[in-house]
Amino acid sequence: MLPPPAELPRTQIIERARHRYEDIHRLLEKRWTISAIARRLNLDRKTVRRFRDTDLDELPASARERRPNGVLEPFKAYLNARFTEAQGQVSGTRLFLEIQARGYRGSRQVVRKHFAALRAGTAEPVRADIPSPRKITSWIMRPRETLTESQDERLLQVRLACPDITRACVLARAFADMVRHQRGYLLLEWIRRAEQDAPKPMKGFAGFLRQDLDAVTAGLTLRWSSGVVEGHVNGVKTLKPAMYGRASFALLRTRILTQP
Repeated sequence: MLPPPAELPRTQIIERARHRYEDIHRLLEKRWTISAIARRLNLDRKTVRRFRDTDLDELPASARERRPNGVLEPFKAYLNARFTEAQGQVSGTRLFLEIQARGYRGSRQVVRKHFAALRAGTAEPVRADIPSPRKITSWIMRPRETLTESQDERLLQVRLACPDITRACVLARAFADMVRHQRGYLLLEWIRRAEQDAPKPMKGFAGFLRQDLDAVTAGLTLRWSSGVVEGHVNGVKTLKPAMYGRASFALLRTRILTQP
């Protein structure tokens, strides 16, 4: 395991901040934009704005206060999960050693501070703890029996945290069941439920279904579909670009008609 990098002396931190402050303000006096300064000095635009809006005396202290949070950020999701699994009955020292083995290079005091916030219920949510919309959608649309125990538990947590997702989940699964089992006779009742209690995007979807109710009902009831036709159309679309500018319509027609 590599030793933690040595922290810069406070005098060196102050000196570096002063030079950066002077460089940024010198360019600001020349009416350079934030983006131009960031490119010139190889800095993030947020950093440039911070040096623009903060007094020089406050900069080293503010940088020092932010650094521990940044060091701990990649490990907060792991700490939160371990804290939840143990229902709070876990040693901060033990978890400090666990994340240290995973690459954490910060101090033990920062971990203790985060655990105090967890126990007090004041810790900020971690982005890594929130599943992406695509992942939540995949959990909702898949049959429940195909989900793992952990996926089903995460989806339950999301539904408890957001009533809109709960309503969308119930309606989406009902609609998927209609499609799989061709129960078109339930469509009108589904549309009414969606228009009354669904989140706004799903209400709009229900409105579009109502506009073409007969066709959608037939699609959810009859065994026939346009799938074969769409397959042939895709085949033509594949052949046409491959021959564009290189052959006549007659050859294209022959290739399409002679396909197996």
